[in-house]
Order: sequence, then C-alpha cells, then structure tokens
Amino acid sequence: MKFVDEFRDHALAKTLAAKIRAEVRPETRYHVMEFCGGHTHAIFRYGIQDLLPANVRLIHGPGCPVCVLPVGRIDDAVALARDHGVILCTYGDMLRVPGSKRVSLLKAKAEGADVRMVYSSLDALKIARDNPDRQVVFFAIGFETTTPPTAVALQQARAADLKNFTVFCNHVLTPSAIANILESPEVRRLGTLPLDGFVGPAHVSAVIGSRPYEFFAEEYERPVVIAGFEPLDVMQAVLMLVRQLNEGRAEVENEYSRVVTREGNIKAQALVAEVFELRRTFEWRGLGLVPYSALAIKEAFAAWDAERRFAVPARSVPDNKACECGAILRGLKTPRDCKVFGTACTPENPLGSCMVSSEGACAAYYTYGRFRDAG
Repeated sequence: MKFVDEFRDHALAKTLAAKIRAEVRPETRYHVMEFCGGHTHAIFRYGIQDLLPANVRLIHGPGCPVCVLPVGRIDDAVALARDHGVILCTYGDMLRVPGSKRVSLLKAKAEGADVRMVYSSLDALKIARDNPDRQVVFFAIGFETTTPPTAVALQQARAADLKNFTVFCNHVLTPSAIANILESPEVRRLGTLPLDGFVGPAHVSAVIGSRPYEFFAEEYERPVVIAGFEPLDVMQAVLMLVRQLNEGRAEVENEYSRVVTREGNIKAQALVAEVFELRRTFEWRGLGLVPYSALAIKEAFAAWDAERRFAVPARSVPDNKACECGAILRGLKTPRDCKVFGTACTPENPLGSCMVSSEGACAAYYTYGRFRDAG
C-alpha cells in the first residue's frame, strides 16, 4: 500500500532504533507521554517499546475520548434514553461503557430504550428527518477531530428548522488536558510522574495545527513532537524528542508534516467557532474538573442543545472503586497495576472505559501486550 508500507518498513525501523540507541545517554531516563490512543495502539501493535533502550519509557496519556468521559455524563445519556423517550444516537464505542451501577447504553437498549449506533453526526440527523414524531439526541463526544462534523449537523438542523433534533455535547480540547496533566495536584503531590516530552496527537493537530502547542512548550518547558500513527512516525518522533532533551530544547516540532501544518484547518476552525464556545469547566475522568477544556453549544444554537431542552443535570459520579482508569489516564499507573485488569475486567466484560474503547490503554495492553512487563 503506497504511502503506508513506507512507514512500516522493517529495515528503516531497525535504522531508526539504532539511531535512538546511539543518541540516548545511558545516565539519563527519558519519560515520553503519547497523548493519542492511536499512538498507544501503534506502540503495542508494532512492539515499538521493545525496540527502544530501557531508559526510554513511553507513558500512555488520556488521549481516548471515550475513556476520559466521566461516569456522570454516561448516566446523563442513559437517562435521556430511558426517561425522555428519545432516540439516542452515538458512536459504537460509547454503547458498552458502563455508567454507575454498571448500566451502559447497550443495557438500556436491552431494557427497551431506543439507542442506535451511528457512524457520523449526519447519520443522526437523517434519523431525525426520518422520524419527525420522535425527539432524536446525538450523544456527541470526541476531541477537536470530531467537533467539526457535529458543528455541520447543528448548522444543517438550524437551516432546516429541524425541531426534533438536539446534540448532547461532550467535545473536549487537547491542549488544556496536556497542561492539566502537568499541573494536576495529584501529580505534584505524588511526584510519581516525571514527564520529559510529548508525542503530539495526529488527527487533532490536523485540525488545530501545531501552533496551539507552542505556548505549552514554552510555558512548561516540555518539547512536543507531532507524529503520525504509523510505527516509523512514532519512532522518528521519539528520536526527535530525545535530541531535543539532550540539547536542552523545548520546542514544537512536526514529524507529521505530510498532514499537519502550523495553522491547521482554518475552515474547520471557523466552523467550530461559529457553533461552539468554551465551557468554564468540564469534568474529565482521571483529571477531575479542568478549566476551559471543553465546548458548549452557543446561544444561537440553543434550540438544538439537548442539555437545555431536557435539563440534563450534569451529575458528578465517582468511578468504580475497583477500576484504576483514573490513575491510568494520568499516566500514574499502567493497566498492569490494576488488580482487575485481565481478570474481572476484559474487553468482553469491561469495568472501565480504558478497556471498553478500542483506543483505550487497557484494551491495547490486553490485545497486544498483556503478558509483557511494559513498566
């Protein structure tokens, strides 16, 4: 496959691994967090950690939108489907994520609620058009990548004056979360999470560009290298981070220049700015309340905001005590540190969001590396 095989070439991988080994200083430990769940899966699928020196540790961050959604928001979605009689539409990964008392949207569906899986926000819009006598709610989640399509759906709903369609908005923002990881009181108090640099997300950066990370790199003095999802992308990013750290630099570099520019997708950004505004605060699983880290629907689109139409309570609900998703999402623990990983919690019977989502760290460990000690 042209444009793919080149980034999976074994000989080039060996060459890159040799370069990393040659540049890593034996007396230094390098702690690199990849923020994106796609990177986490590439690391395990292609055994990238095994190709790196022992003193280069890859830490898996909160880069999965399903994983970071708090239990309370899942309960809210279940309540919308159960109590308001709506057709609730969402992406497949969300269906099996357990809320409180282990009630998921899939379980609500089995009990009679009208919950439907969709592949896009426009699929939900079509369901609304096809069912004019029913209220249809699109349970929207995701980082900056999936926000523009939701904005398009809201624009089309308003243009058509579609009165039976609303969006339950849970879109979150990447740079705020990265900053929070470094500022988190738990991290400062526990002091167990040294982070020297970040592999920046790929798809998110295609939308927002590399510029938003510049302030972050300067303010927190941590280098960021934006990388694609192929194994050679990730290895090249690690090499670039090692070089920056050895040279005492903290800059934003773009390994994924075939897709990401400094400015990003201006049209998509304008679309999002027209429809959404910043929330003052939003709860993230594992990070708690993070200021200005999520989006809300603007007043001009209030008629299509499910939180306003159905008075969604936005409850805060604690995680399952047996589940370590919160610490795993902050990078404080690995899935192997969780006592229910691979026993009570498996992809077939997930207790936490990190095991449910295909992008979750626990799912990656279980699928590709559960028998290895990757700590």
